[in-house]
Amino acid sequence: MCDTCGCHINSHTDHKIIDVHQSLLAANQEQADRNRHHIETMGAVAINMISSPGSGKTTLLEHTLDRIGNTLKIGVIEGDIETERDADRIRKKGVPVVQLTTGGACHLDAPLVHKGLHDLANQSEDGKFDLIFIENVGNLVCPATFDLGEHIRIILVSVPEGSDKPAKYPTTFNGADLFMITKTDLLPYFDFSIEEAEKEALRLNPGLEILKTAAPAGRGMDTWVSYLKNLHETLA
Repeated sequence: MCDTCGCHINSHTDHKIIDVHQSLLAANQEQADRNRHHIETMGAVAINMISSPGSGKTTLLEHTLDRIGNTLKIGVIEGDIETERDADRIRKKGVPVVQLTTGGACHLDAPLVHKGLHDLANQSEDGKFDLIFIENVGNLVCPATFDLGEHIRIILVSVPEGSDKPAKYPTTFNGADLFMITKTDLLPYFDFSIEEAEKEALRLNPGLEILKTAAPAGRGMDTWVSYLKNLHETLA
């Protein structure tokens, strides 16, 4: 069982674990609300990126940073179970980054992100940012339950994963603001139906925005960068 989110509940102790889980979520929500206020005092809009492992979150960030350049001040919080590998990739782009390792938990939570925000602010002379990306632990289940204090939640699904993911993970898509289909340059090689993915996602969340990208090839990146700049202008 995941000690943090209560996955794989034992049927003999359901009532005890559910009580603990509800208390945990309430405490997380309180901290998430404080995080959101903190982020706003930093002048930033926070984006929580959720996906399965290997969907291309870090690759997307690398190419996003290349395109945005100095036009927006970016900070990144990287979430992983172990290692600083993703943070090391972002550091090479010259932007402030904090690696949060969960030590086994399958998602980030608001208290851990609170620590990350303070560490991130210490890397800025004035503690200010325009956008803060929070790259969650690779998982399409548990991260959907935990508000981190973000303003925007993005769900990424790559072409090799299959177009059935919205139907299989409704809670994740119900809470999303943007659905990004990544690695679209691989469409000729996989049985992925754009129509199915879009239809199922919109059935669950009719207001969901959808963007199709292939970051290394540059596909959809101009639209993505425009989306980010508009977020900063309208929400910051």
